[in-house]
Amino acid sequence: MHKELVDYKEMLKEAKFKVTKKRLRMIEIFMEDERYLSAKEIQEMMNQDYPGISYDTIYRNLHTLKDINVLEQTTFSGEMQYKISCTDHHHHHFICEQCGETKVVRYCPVETWENELNGVKINSHKIELYGLCEKCQ
Repeated sequence: MHKELVDYKEMLKEAKFKVTKKRLRMIEIFMEDERYLSAKEIQEMMNQDYPGISYDTIYRNLHTLKDINVLEQTTFSGEMQYKISCTDHHHHHFICEQCGETKVVRYCPVETWENELNGVKINSHKIELYGLCEKCQ
């Protein structure tokens, strides 16, 4: 479950960023799409509402939204990809390398790994599985 747009507005305000129409539209695009998107895809979608929007503006806002935990970031197919952050529970993702669709993986193996590594304390982690979804196989 994702937050509502009003929650994201509050996150921007708390981080001392302006709440602009462009930022809100970008957040809406991510809220509507349950997959990782590249900066190029976001630029193409934003260009419909804001003709001529620059790649620099897109990239700057993607980084801002990532820094305040509105977006998650990963790299696949050789480029940075972004999606709305999942904040309701701890989980990991399966990511389709062709279409970018993501599926939630609720099992977390970190406790098992910590036991196998005998004496270590894992402070943080991020697990992503890559492959092809049913439609892309």
